Amino acid sequence: MSPSPTAANSAFLAAARGLPVPHTPVWFMRQAGRSLPEYLKVREGIGMLESCMDPDLVVEITMQPVRRYGVDAAIFFSDIVLPLKAVGVDLDIVAGVGPVVAKPVRTLADVEAIDDLTPEHVTFITQAVQGLVTELGTTPLIGFAGAPFTVASYLVEGGPSKDHARTKAMMHSQPEVWDALMRKISQIASAYLKVQVDAGASAVQLFDSWAGALAPIDYAEHVMPHSARVLAQAGELGVPRIHFGVGTTNLLTLMGEAGADVVGVDWRTPLERGIELVGDRAVQGNLDPTLVFAPTEVMTERAGRIIETGRSAKGHIFNLGHGVIPSTDPDQLARLTDFVHAYPVD
Repeated sequence: MSPSPTAANSAFLAAARGLPVPHTPVWFMRQAGRSLPEYLKVREGIGMLESCMDPDLVVEITMQPVRRYGVDAAIFFSDIVLPLKAVGVDLDIVAGVGPVVAKPVRTLADVEAIDDLTPEHVTFITQAVQGLVTELGTTPLIGFAGAPFTVASYLVEGGPSKDHARTKAMMHSQPEVWDALMRKISQIASAYLKVQVDAGASAVQLFDSWAGALAPIDYAEHVMPHSARVLAQAGELGVPRIHFGVGTTNLLTLMGEAGADVVGVDWRTPLERGIELVGDRAVQGNLDPTLVFAPTEVMTERAGRIIETGRSAKGHIFNLGHGVIPSTDPDQLARLTDFVHAYPVD
């Protein structure tokens, strides 16, 4: 009898490593979330951070899209600011706003007041990942963390920002504070990813949601070394590393060079251009999230083009160019998943 398949030889992990695949693997950023009625039901009356710290709830929410769609990977349900909460930063996720920090970081003393993260801070994460690996069976779990720049922006701005003015001001006018802050967040992100991989996650994704606000020279000098440190430490864990940012056409080559095995390409960048920019690396993406609101034949025609383009990459993981929009029809995502899985690989 041949051995049963395991997560280790999944199509998702094969594509991430640039190996042959039986079909184009697909998962969706924010696949576990507000687009699913079962998610809304189980989250009713429970705050976001409270949900992320309940292992049983994390397992259920992470599993929901896997059950519904049959995607090739699960993404751990959490939030990029959760590790900050775990080490004692006074913050909350405000509905309709996002993460809000009670006392924004302004000085070196503010940075030094933030504890390093240890596994003891996040025992609920270990428990949730272990439970998920059991539930998922042959489906790999993607662990994730927020990249240093994006997390730093929340800490410096005190919440979401359109221009990241305070963050950039600190970067240029208080370089010693900026460097200390980025090193602190790098430690937290690295430790957080290690906890997830040690508990059984098969891959990791570093989300740099706000990196697109940076000029390449600033990214290269003030941000890339810190992201590279996180990705290097994740690389020592032996799992594929995905690096994703929004609006990062001008940064894709640098983001790959920071240490990614897979570079996420958002929908603003033609995938063929993204493939050229990332070099000898796999790519992930990049259907415009709004195209799932189009007629099915329009959505699948565009998806087919993306799959065809992805053939020229070292490896291709189909995804949206950013997260699932909350008002998305889950049935349309199911049709998209089925289409991608049925599309010929040759």
